[in-house]
Amino acid sequence: MKAIKFRSQLSLNFFILNFKYLFMPQRKAPAKKIAAKKDAAQELLEFFEDGLKDMYWAEKALLKALPLMKVNASSAKLKTAIDDHIAETQQHVTRLEEVFAILGKKAKAEKCDAMDGLLKEGKSILKETEPGAVRDAGIIAASQKVEHYEIATYGTLATYASQLGHKDAVSLLKSTLQEEKNCDKLLSKIAVSEVNIKAK
Repeated sequence: MKAIKFRSQLSLNFFILNFKYLFMPQRKAPAKKIAAKKDAAQELLEFFEDGLKDMYWAEKALLKALPLMKVNASSAKLKTAIDDHIAETQQHVTRLEEVFAILGKKAKAEKCDAMDGLLKEGKSILKETEPGAVRDAGIIAASQKVEHYEIATYGTLATYASQLGHKDAVSLLKSTLQEEKNCDKLLSKIAVSEVNIKAK
């Protein structure tokens, strides 16, 4: 009899422990401040330069990725848009080199983890879609994610350049920013007026 009661008590304790684990709110580890690395930016100018290095890498990586997107696209309009943006991206690289020159620095690229992730996702979309309208829709979706990242980044860099008093750099960065916005609008137009309709 005692053995049965003991087993029943064990079962009850096991149930209570599992219930608490599954349904009771768990305590989260407190957030901690992250220590800066040795070469961390200490001034806005340094952070601005870091952003330029990221985008210099990003634009060069994009130049390598865009031809793959064009080859896998079916829509003539989409192919033309990608072709046009390859030419624009080459100009974006040149403008970044000019911004570095304005700062008295040599153009240097540092791996941009955000762009690297977006480009890898874009490549995976090609494997996940059949050639044709559905793949075109995937290419546009991936491309617009890239554009949105670039729009956010160039907008930020232009603001930093303005606050740091580099008017010539502001002009160059805003020119690129506008072209990224135009590209995003064009991709939306192609998607809504043609590609998405065919992909249904």
